Amino acid sequence: MTFTAIDFETATAFHPCSVGIVTVENGIIVDEFVSLIKPPNNLYSPFTIQVHGIYPRDTVNAKSFAQVYPEIQKRLQNRVIVAHNESFDRNVLAKSMALYNLDYDELNLASRWECTVKIYKAKGLKPTKLSDCCREMKIQLNHHEALSDARACAKLYLLR
Repeated sequence: MTFTAIDFETATAFHPCSVGIVTVENGIIVDEFVSLIKPPNNLYSPFTIQVHGIYPRDTVNAKSFAQVYPEIQKRLQNRVIVAHNESFDRNVLAKSMALYNLDYDELNLASRWECTVKIYKAKGLKPTKLSDCCREMKIQLNHHEALSDARACAKLYLLR
């Protein structure tokens, strides 16, 4: 049970404004990382602000994705990656890396990550939003806060 769980909150489309990463070694959380990220031009959709409560004022002085990337890279490279709705978070990472001319292949990750949505859907849970899965599995969650979401995803994966 060694893996890394990740969650991005986005400002617009695939531009992250926050990342949470939880590292699990032999079934135990050994590292947690969270950072705000200044999206390109610090632009936000009113919808995403409503979802996560992060505003342009919160990220105006935050590091860009490229500046945060070394912390992301050292936690993800050569690891099994888990996310809730993995295609979303995987695409945010890949598209953000492409925007800054960073080589996604250097991370040496599986083409598809482990996905707690798919795992819990296969177990018959409906609906499979992160909040629903956490309620069912009795996992504490401050939904749409990147570190809390990543931690909850890690716990869901451990309980699968």
